[in-house]
Amino acid sequence: MRIENVQEGARLAIDQLRANKFRSGLTILGIVVGVATVMTMSAMITGIRTSILSEFEAAGPNNFFVGRFNINDVRISANSGPPWGNNPPITVEEVRAIGRLPAVRRTIVGLDLNAEFTFGRQRLASVPIWGREDGWGAFTQGTITAGHDMLPADVRSASRVVLLSAPMAESLFGALDPIGRSVRINGVPFNVIGVFELADNIFAALQQNGSIMPYTSAIKHLNAWDEMLGAFTVTAPDVTQAAAMDQVVTLLRTRRGLGPAEQNNFAVIRQEQMVETFNRFTAAFFVVMLALSSVALMVGGVGVVAIMMIAVTERTREIGIRKAIGATRREILWQFLFEAVTLTVIGSAIGLAFGGSAAFLIDAATPIPAAVPLPAIVAALTMAAIAGVAFGLWPAWKASRLDPVEALRYE
Repeated sequence: MRIENVQEGARLAIDQLRANKFRSGLTILGIVVGVATVMTMSAMITGIRTSILSEFEAAGPNNFFVGRFNINDVRISANSGPPWGNNPPITVEEVRAIGRLPAVRRTIVGLDLNAEFTFGRQRLASVPIWGREDGWGAFTQGTITAGHDMLPADVRSASRVVLLSAPMAESLFGALDPIGRSVRINGVPFNVIGVFELADNIFAALQQNGSIMPYTSAIKHLNAWDEMLGAFTVTAPDVTQAAAMDQVVTLLRTRRGLGPAEQNNFAVIRQEQMVETFNRFTAAFFVVMLALSSVALMVGGVGVVAIMMIAVTERTREIGIRKAIGATRREILWQFLFEAVTLTVIGSAIGLAFGGSAAFLIDAATPIPAAVPLPAIVAALTMAAIAGVAFGLWPAWKASRLDPVEALRYE
């Protein structure tokens, strides 16, 4: 198509927008809402994924977990027990043996559970408890902001001591100093020895209540299941994760007497597998979110179809005159297509601005680091042009097929 035709199409499209400001504005508004919604959801999804990746990076990209089974491969079956049911639990002795490997800098024994915390009339239900041992900060990034960390003696004697997250301490004790006070966990009194803050990430912001105590205390006083013990493993410097994992697998297979043809009855879980599991479990959720937000864009597209059909009807006589003086079907088709594309592109540009502003507000007011990626902007503008063609094709085709004689008779 010649540049003159493009310029003429652009001029005619802008003239029609100016001539029908209110109607064109309502049509553009539908596109604005649709694109802004899609861009906001995309920004949130990008922010959540970025935060999750940074969380695993903060924990150490070469660190890994050794457990009884791989939670990423768990499948629910109504006819039988879990496939890992016959796997022997990880023992403390095995964790210590892993810690003595040349490729391993440190191992931390740990297990997780949930419990009820009460102080006076304050009650917090189902609070996560991370049963660990001293040195847990080598794997989990956190800072003690008040009091002190658990001691090796606390782990050995299963002392009833606990560390609380800063928001949780405030919820339970308010303006009171929590250090040295007693809090009841499932009815059992524990002494608060410290307050901590986890590394800044979406998990720490969304899951503000959390606690850390000796894993031995969780087993002895809270009946935590000791068969779910695991080894939080920190790879030695200048050693690859693969080399460390190979040493761990060799060690456990040898200790457990597994033959060459037997499968591992334990699991070694990489940080990346956690991300993959997150992607797998949330992919459908994110698709549904985007699909629902895209409904607004489709509604805007229907508005484009409707407005262009009205335009064809109102300008039937004009179409007849243009055909009578030599305009071809292709030129008529191009004119109306260009008007539809102009509507959607303008609406998309405004929608991008609103979507970017919404992402900025979400980033500032919530723990989600929302950000609109550049590829999403390019894709949105491209899809807007494609949508303009798709939504405007039928009205443009109808206009190009009008009989010039009948069109000139139209009143």
